[in-house]
Amino acid sequence: MPARMVRSVSPTAHPSADAAAVLRRIGYAILFFAVPLAALFTRRALVVMAPLAVILLVLASVLDGSAKHAREKLLVLATSTGGMAGLVLLFWAALSLVWTPFLPEASERLFNITGMVLMGLGGYLAVPERMRAANLYLLPVGVGLAALISIPLAIQGGSRFDPEGLSLERGMLMLALLLWPALAWLHSRGRNLEAVGVALAVAVAALLTRGGLPLYGLVAGAVVFVLTASSPNLGPRLTGLLIAGLLLLAPLLPFLLKPLAAGLLGAKSSVTVSLEVWCQIILNDPLRLLTGHGLETALRGRLFGLVPANAPSTLLFEIWYELGLVGAVSASLLLYRAVVGIRSHRATVAPGIMAAFACAYTLGCLGIGTTQVWWFTALVVLVLIFVAIERGQFRTTRPKAVFRRKP
Repeated sequence: MPARMVRSVSPTAHPSADAAAVLRRIGYAILFFAVPLAALFTRRALVVMAPLAVILLVLASVLDGSAKHAREKLLVLATSTGGMAGLVLLFWAALSLVWTPFLPEASERLFNITGMVLMGLGGYLAVPERMRAANLYLLPVGVGLAALISIPLAIQGGSRFDPEGLSLERGMLMLALLLWPALAWLHSRGRNLEAVGVALAVAVAALLTRGGLPLYGLVAGAVVFVLTASSPNLGPRLTGLLIAGLLLLAPLLPFLLKPLAAGLLGAKSSVTVSLEVWCQIILNDPLRLLTGHGLETALRGRLFGLVPANAPSTLLFEIWYELGLVGAVSASLLLYRAVVGIRSHRATVAPGIMAAFACAYTLGCLGIGTTQVWWFTALVVLVLIFVAIERGQFRTTRPKAVFRRKP
């Protein structure tokens, strides 16, 4: 009778680690590859797929125990200057529910913002300390492929799933944000030719997209990218001062820009009228600059006639109108500390992070729907991708082999 064959089990095999690797690969494939493609065809793709990817990453970190020192990391974030400013901003937004006229809608919005923050923290803790390059290469492949697909869609004005082109426009805004981490990763690996190809594909698609918002964001990001690459110390500081200063001094902008807009565009242009409305809102109730009108009032107020329909729909106006001086100061400090802190990152990654900051801020100032859930989700995804790229920069330079001849 033949002896029973017993399969030997390797003592180094860890089923939980293998399962974690599979979950992590699927999570990054969704986040880096599927999200840019799906966003071109459906507007709900980002809101559904991004939390799913983060959940898979969190499960993977629990299985293999890679999320170490989570409490210490959270404590460092919370006690930093930017972290405390963010907590103050979130607390003030919650406190503004007391005086907002739209309590149910404002509560839902606050719940969504808190959920996005928790999702971002969970994803941040779930990203391993050393990222595999194979996972990160999915990002430029996904962005480049999405850009190539979006070019014929932009020419046609949309797809049969999106005849009005709304999903295409939102997908292009997502590509304008994701281009910068894709370039940062390719540049850090010395693949500059591939980086130029991806950038050209996204630029052509943005040029063909109606409205021009993605193109404006790309231009702002490119300017800051060049500035940071040429001056790693001056670029972040100058950009941080500009971003925080514009937000902090936003109530002065309509009074300064209205004569300029009237001279260049005419007194009856939409920009001039919008600035005039902003001036009247400030002059009619200056004390509201201190507390704001409460969360969700900038959007809901238009629907119920509390805010003129031609009032500015921009990040600068909405923060001051809803959260007042406290919200604007805490948001300015949060943005400044986040931008200036980029100087501590690697020189190959910092220009891409700065460009993404400038692109997102420009889109917010030009009137993108910053109160919508998909925009918060897009920003969380952008931050998590840059965290993953930063943790994928552990490769060191190998010493050159020296061959000595035998005497």
